[in-house]
Amino acid sequence: MTTTPPTFAPMPTAEGYFGPYGGQLVPPHLKQAMDDINTAYAEITKRQDFQQELAQLFADYVGRPSPIFHARRLSEQLGGAQIHLKREDLNHTGAHKINHCLGEALLAKFMGKKKVIAETGAGQHGVALATACALVGIPCEIHMGQVDIEKEHPNVTKMRILGCKLVPVTRGAATLKEAVDSAFEEYLTNPTEYIYAIGSVVGPHPFPMMVRDFQSIIGREAREQFQAKHGKLPDHVAACVGGGSNAMGIFTAFLGDASVKLVGVEPSGEGTDKPGRHAATLSMGKPGEIHGMKCYVLENADGTPAAVHSIASGLDYPGVGPQHSYLKDLGRVQYESVTDKECLDAFMQLSRVEGIIPALESAHAVAWAMRVAPGLPKDQHILINLSGRGDKDADYVAKVLGL
Repeated sequence: MTTTPPTFAPMPTAEGYFGPYGGQLVPPHLKQAMDDINTAYAEITKRQDFQQELAQLFADYVGRPSPIFHARRLSEQLGGAQIHLKREDLNHTGAHKINHCLGEALLAKFMGKKKVIAETGAGQHGVALATACALVGIPCEIHMGQVDIEKEHPNVTKMRILGCKLVPVTRGAATLKEAVDSAFEEYLTNPTEYIYAIGSVVGPHPFPMMVRDFQSIIGREAREQFQAKHGKLPDHVAACVGGGSNAMGIFTAFLGDASVKLVGVEPSGEGTDKPGRHAATLSMGKPGEIHGMKCYVLENADGTPAAVHSIASGLDYPGVGPQHSYLKDLGRVQYESVTDKECLDAFMQLSRVEGIIPALESAHAVAWAMRVAPGLPKDQHILINLSGRGDKDADYVAKVLGL
């Protein structure tokens, strides 16, 4: 199978809106910087040499296409629908994040930027961006919450080896939201020479569109692979949702297929009845504003972003991508949630039954599939986007479970 060049979808509007969500809610002095990025993105994505270079890197550097694996033993144990895994965990750097990081690094080089700045939660975006910046030769600065630094130390070590500057963030809850705030503040000091490489389908326009487009390779491959192997499309496509990049990456190719049920799986943490102890933004939040966009937000009574929690650092965010917000309102995607305990159970069962250790983020989607598969016919097919591998989480899980 050949790796095809990216397809750049027409949605959102020119102003960056997906229905009422999205936009470019930034101070006037930043609007020009966002518009410059949008203009450069529109220009570079029309160039055949850029599309060919990115497709070649996907093939030769990332190792695409990532395969689809039929989890037969897990399916047999559950006794219902067949579970399949789109193996983004096999990509170079261990997750889907490299897909958009390569695109962002090439864009930064095209624009002549002097430094790439970003946040990271679980460290996968940080590792992938540091990798991409090393490849194209641009300095990289990653902001990461102190709590996540202590939890995800294997990725911290990788980032330092790759040569990026790691900035610990100790304010507030010292997790992903605070890392986003810190990174954006550093970007504001010199938006002319720096570029902020957002790690998900969030933030002001054009970032939700750009990241989705770079990630859409996942769904295009999966659609072609599944049809070639099974002569049909999957009945369900599921992915975890924090900001929502891996989910939009696989959902985009199936949005027009009414027969395919799309399911985004959020973290209900210790329970959605416990404020501050979950991050189920679409399930429990309401429309609001955060980080330069309109989207569903978990808020306090005074309108400030609420405290959130997830066992998976990459899902620990009080907002969500604007396209996800719109797809929820349209009813095209069904958003469910699973608890920390369900996630840990799925992490262990997939590891011990199939020999695949998933990222805790990805294990949320596995947990949802494990919940529903027994009640579905055996000729139904669930395709999960296994967005990353669990090397980074192994020590933490072993400590939590006393292994």
